Amino acid sequence: MKQSLQLKLGQHLTMTPQLQQAIRLLQLSTLELQHEIQEALDSNPLLELIEPGGGDDATPGATAGPEQESGAGPAADAPEPDVAEHVATEAIPADLAVDTNWDDIYETTGPSTGSGADDEGADFESYTAAATTLADHLLWQLNLTPMSDTDRAIATTLIDAIDADGMLGASVEEIAASVAPDGGVEIDEVLAVLHRIQHFDPPGVAARDLRECLLLQLAQLADEPLVRLASTVVDRHLQLLGARDYATLLRRLRVGEPELKAAIDLIRQLNPRPGSALGATAPEYIVPDVLVGKRNGRWTVELNPDIAPRLRINAQYAALIRRADSSADNLFLRDNLQEAKWFIKSLQSRNETLLKVATCIVERQQGFLEHGPEAMRPMILHDVATAVNMHESTISRVTTQKYMHTPRGIFELKYFFSSHVGTAAGGECSSVAIRAIIRKLVAAENPRKPLSDSKIAEILEEQGINVARRTIAKYREALSIPPSNERKQLV
Repeated sequence: MKQSLQLKLGQHLTMTPQLQQAIRLLQLSTLELQHEIQEALDSNPLLELIEPGGGDDATPGATAGPEQESGAGPAADAPEPDVAEHVATEAIPADLAVDTNWDDIYETTGPSTGSGADDEGADFESYTAAATTLADHLLWQLNLTPMSDTDRAIATTLIDAIDADGMLGASVEEIAASVAPDGGVEIDEVLAVLHRIQHFDPPGVAARDLRECLLLQLAQLADEPLVRLASTVVDRHLQLLGARDYATLLRRLRVGEPELKAAIDLIRQLNPRPGSALGATAPEYIVPDVLVGKRNGRWTVELNPDIAPRLRINAQYAALIRRADSSADNLFLRDNLQEAKWFIKSLQSRNETLLKVATCIVERQQGFLEHGPEAMRPMILHDVATAVNMHESTISRVTTQKYMHTPRGIFELKYFFSSHVGTAAGGECSSVAIRAIIRKLVAAENPRKPLSDSKIAEILEEQGINVARRTIAKYREALSIPPSNERKQLV
């Protein structure tokens, strides 16, 4: 074949570095965005943060003028006489030892707090002690208990076998074999030490099953008829209690319904996982990205100023750039200036997109803001993408791990998107609204005769919402609502 040159016209999408950066910032959460901004500020000298309350014309880090450098400035800028005399007399010696401390040169008058006593932004949670685990709490009590060396070794092995819920995860035979593989420890010794540990805090710890855990907690209460009745129910009729077979319980215990109800209420106050109170993870706080409120009868949407810091170009470094200079320093400043402009533009694009999508969601879900989840309208990503003239993937990125603060609470933007179910009138009902209706029906049901899934489906059908029983069961499980046989209670 003969080779030749040909011209062809075509269009294709090019992922420029600016577009990649904008997409990456769009899908970041609030904490990830703050970390990204801090990294950009640390790595790019031409980026600077506009401090709250500071003017836009202020340039941090400005150098002093000639008069200030030579010491001929105004008298107001000169140090006070007593301060100057103190500085002169407290001059640092020329030769200092290697192990010299600050206290050896200057006399401290009070404790230093590092960031100042008036620091309003101090993170006081960082000064709290580390969370104590269940094992540490038990070992601390073990150190206060007099024991022989053999019993202490058995107790340490028992504590190691206790899981995070406070239950003993090994049998006494396995504990005895672990302490003394040659058979030097008897089962009775292990049981004796186990009984001592079971009197440790929290109540019910080191139990081998649920029955023993509840009995240990009841044993620490006062010896009253109600406590004895509750112990009898747990010891002999725990399976009937779990099956909510109250008729059989009344017949076998030969007590009245008020007494049985009081005993069951006492059992419900017990903790089946005594170790869960210790070693809990630190709470995670959610900072909303968007604030929604009602002003003059209209719903308004605005970005949270605390999570949208203002950045600008450092005018001092930007003035050092020379167009005709090709030195390494000038090229470095020029490249960082361009990166700083791209970063600020990407942040502005992210904020504009987030505000536009949040405004569209609020306009479509005003019924939810006015009346609650039961008035939630069905909405999918395609609806918002069409309204704001964006792609569905962009809407998915901007609604992931972004939160909205409303008068009804803080919700993730994904919460407002839901599928729909057809109604008898030809309309649509949101799955979120159906879940809210199910929760309301269960809350108002008769505890003696709770509503079954089929009955809930019939009630919804009477309201014009056609939902299958399987769908009701799926929504009920998503709401962590047990089935009807487990919701049955004594009045």
